[in-house]
Amino acid sequence: MLTTVVSTEVNVPVRTAYHQWMRFEDFPQFMEGVKQVTQLDAKRLHWKAEIAGTEKEWVAKIIEQTPDKRIAWTSRGGSLAEAMVTFHPLSEGKSQILLRVGYIPEGSVTHVGEGMSAVSLRMQSDLERFKAFIEKRYGETMAGLDLKGVPHTAPRGTTHTNVRVHSRLHGPATSYALEPVV
Repeated sequence: MLTTVVSTEVNVPVRTAYHQWMRFEDFPQFMEGVKQVTQLDAKRLHWKAEIAGTEKEWVAKIIEQTPDKRIAWTSRGGSLAEAMVTFHPLSEGKSQILLRVGYIPEGSVTHVGEGMSAVSLRMQSDLERFKAFIEKRYGETMAGLDLKGVPHTAPRGTTHTNVRVHSRLHGPATSYALEPVV
């Protein structure tokens, strides 16, 4: 098994990055070749992807999950054997994401070096697309909030619950003071 590690910095809080990563159904929007990811239950994900021109399907099992810090999974039936993504706060609004993937290369041993470079490049590109995806989504969410974290268009009498639903990217506890509009 070969292992590749890539990372990127994103201009969002760790909680936001972690919660977006947990939205597995969004993976096709930033992961090249991924056609669909369906969460089967709390621990299993069904993947459909095109790898080297071939459609593949497999089930991944989440083996470790520490909120706002780490997600690790293993799989059978695809080239990917194991993966782990970790989230590291750099400041209140900036995080580092580290992605470590172990995979079984296909083809001859002479092409393993080329394959490693291609996988590494693809993973880094996926992380850069994730960065653009989440920063755009976070920016759009923040543009709709005033300094207290309340939606600009919130009707009078908006409750904390309404605000949390509107601001779900930040998770149930955000760094914003969520107060009703009076």
